[in-house]
Amino acid sequence: GRLTDCITEIKAVGNELGITPTIIRGEELKQKGFGGIYGVGKAAQHPPALAVLSHTPSGATQTIAWVGKGIVYDTGGLSIKGKTTMPGMKRDCGGAAAILGAFKATVKQGFKDNLHAVFCLAENSVGPTATRPDDIHTLYSGKTVEINNTDAEGRLVLSDGVVYASKDLSADIILDMATLTGAQGISTGKYHAAVMTNSEQWEAACVRAGRSSGDLAHPLVYCPELHFSEFTSAVADMKNSVADRENAQSSCAGLFIGSHLGFDWPGIWVHVDIASPVHAGERATGFGVAMLLALFGQASEDPLLNSVSPLGATTAKTASEDQMERDCKRRRLV
Repeated sequence: GRLTDCITEIKAVGNELGITPTIIRGEELKQKGFGGIYGVGKAAQHPPALAVLSHTPSGATQTIAWVGKGIVYDTGGLSIKGKTTMPGMKRDCGGAAAILGAFKATVKQGFKDNLHAVFCLAENSVGPTATRPDDIHTLYSGKTVEINNTDAEGRLVLSDGVVYASKDLSADIILDMATLTGAQGISTGKYHAAVMTNSEQWEAACVRAGRSSGDLAHPLVYCPELHFSEFTSAVADMKNSVADRENAQSSCAGLFIGSHLGFDWPGIWVHVDIASPVHAGERATGFGVAMLLALFGQASEDPLLNSVSPLGATTAKTASEDQMERDCKRRRLV
């Protein structure tokens, strides 16, 4: 099965880097309280898993976690996708794939901080044990979620992943990357990932990392106080899908994940929705790898990655650089 192939691939990367992955799979997920990952993947022939690769160099000053949505196939579950929208759902693991590629490249270049790659792996399948709309799941955060749409599954597995990164890995900076919403293509188009974060500095950094790497990005509205009420539930802490599909869907989907960390969580949280740029027609693009290398380049031992990092020592752009960038844009448009 594709899920087992993913785990084999993660093990192979670990092997190459001398890292043994931590893998929590099947019933063990249920016992440990990962109601999101388990609930999404329990109906599939191949049981769901949380897999983690950890790079922990001596002298690290901070801990970074990248959390990837690895839905190896997405039927939509009982809220089934149908014959026109289901084809292509083999690509619903694009976030996890990007993180695996970026982790391998980053560690090979030499990385000074702690870096964890967290893979939330499940097949969203249909069967007698599948989650039903109206079921209530308790996620790893301890919060209860009333499932009103089994096809809003990425946010469930990622919520477990980011909370694991915070609770168990003590991450200061958590970035999740996912093919999360069809609405992302409407929000920011086919070429730009949609970025949502609790930090204005990191929002700007993502946009700049996008420009220097070619994996373009654009911010989403971050406004939990106005948007999170879309998830109001009468019987649980929240529902998993919005009441109004015309109210900033991509933003709301991201907020769902953020709510499990907690909107008052003191660390940096960055959410990157790559649903559209992950493919060009029928083919996958590998989107996300270059963006992560650029964004976190300041902790790399590679001088080129240091120089393109928007969070490096020389973050302030000179006025002439700014002018050059504007002139260059203008020329391209003429």
